Amino acid sequence: MTDPFGFLKVPRRPAPARPVDERLSDWDEVYAGQPRLPLVSEQAGRCMDCGIPFCHHGCPLGNLIPEWNAYAARADWRAAAERLHATNNFPEFTGRLCPAPCEDACVLTINADPVTIKNVEQAIADQIWARGYATPQPPERLSGKTVAVIGSGPAGLAAAQQLTRIGHTVAVYERADRIGGLLRYGIPAFKMEKHHLNCRIEQMRAEGTKFRTGVDVGSDLDATELRGRHDAVVVAIGARGQRELPVPGRELAGIHQAMDYLTLANRVREGDYVSPPVTAEGKHVVIIGGGDTGSDCLGTALRQGASSVVQLDINPEPGETRRDTEPWPTYPKVYRISHAHEEARGRKGADPRVFASATLRFEGDGAGHVRGLRLAKVEPVVRRPRPGTEHLIPADLVLLALGFYGPERGTGLMKQLGLTLDDRGNFARNSAFTAETVEQAARTVPTRTDGVFIAGDAGRGQSLVVWAIAEGRSAAAATDRYLSGSTVLPAPIAPEDRPLAA
Repeated sequence: MTDPFGFLKVPRRPAPARPVDERLSDWDEVYAGQPRLPLVSEQAGRCMDCGIPFCHHGCPLGNLIPEWNAYAARADWRAAAERLHATNNFPEFTGRLCPAPCEDACVLTINADPVTIKNVEQAIADQIWARGYATPQPPERLSGKTVAVIGSGPAGLAAAQQLTRIGHTVAVYERADRIGGLLRYGIPAFKMEKHHLNCRIEQMRAEGTKFRTGVDVGSDLDATELRGRHDAVVVAIGARGQRELPVPGRELAGIHQAMDYLTLANRVREGDYVSPPVTAEGKHVVIIGGGDTGSDCLGTALRQGASSVVQLDINPEPGETRRDTEPWPTYPKVYRISHAHEEARGRKGADPRVFASATLRFEGDGAGHVRGLRLAKVEPVVRRPRPGTEHLIPADLVLLALGFYGPERGTGLMKQLGLTLDDRGNFARNSAFTAETVEQAARTVPTRTDGVFIAGDAGRGQSLVVWAIAEGRSAAAATDRYLSGSTVLPAPIAPEDRPLAA
């Protein structure tokens, strides 16, 4: 354990980000390399040995946070790495991308500042690679069973790595030209540089996982044929169906889906373009949507040299503290500042977000290009435009960051595998399983098509990277149980997913 009085002696000090002006001049991560290890060890020592680690409840992976905090506090990075890898295949992803619900569940949050869990996790993850602790783990023997994983995002990669390590022969099919899904093309480099992803892919190759890029299962390759060639199939295609904004003027040029914009920007970093086909340089940019994707667009537009950027959020501005309806240890909706918001404030001195606002219509010039956006304040709850608040703001580039409605529908994959949708618009999973099986599979259970499993956002809906990895691990456990009759693979499960006893 750490010093039981450490939280009384040491104040919370997050690892510092690079200065705003410096990071806006490049695409490197906002942190200057590794967080300072003495600082991280000191902060890990604030973990208070609370007895009941509610941070476990806040983490969908069930990360052993107090254990690796204790090792990090003593700078025992090998032991910390082992404890972190015990529950998380890709801590270098979650340490950079997860919003850290574990910190809001930290017992210290009740009346003080939580442990900087996310900083500690990233530091351990970086030490894993710096010290050579991420050696490939090929299986001791092969099972003779084959599995196809469709989709190479965090859920698909986690499922593939677990199944490969247990001895199955796994092939990952990805329709894009590179492996990684949204980790590759949806996440800007300033949040996660792609060499972290590339290192994991090479580790998986060394373990025996095969990768097939440029293959759109359901179109280029019949999914029924794929199922016939493998003993099981894991569908982890994500929730890529992008929500639209059906208002007058949507057909104008200069209005793009946020993910299309981010993909083009990331392809520049990959060397596919000298400059992005869609750029914010010198333009008045309006981002519609207040979530993480909108924040990623904001940081990208600032680095491209936008003249101005406004981010619209239909929700009212959150308060600074928890509401009574969001008690500890739940993840509260409070006012948060991302690195991109900090960068925008540093440049203009104000928050770029406009809360409680809705787009009424787009207005264009005579050539059919968007030049303005007419919006209005909305009433809380009912979200109706408030009379007398309508006004026009300039817009040369509009990015729709409205989220995703679920997996893309009407695809050959869906029809060929006989997949159906649940009441939330995600791929339905068979609920007619015993409580024991559901417990093991963590809701990542077979579909009505024998031997086909759904993992990640495709079955859960748009969610966090940490949930995707958890579901990928659970899908691997369920698949291994199907193939082998039993499994030793862990299946992360959060308390709200546990079936109720009869």
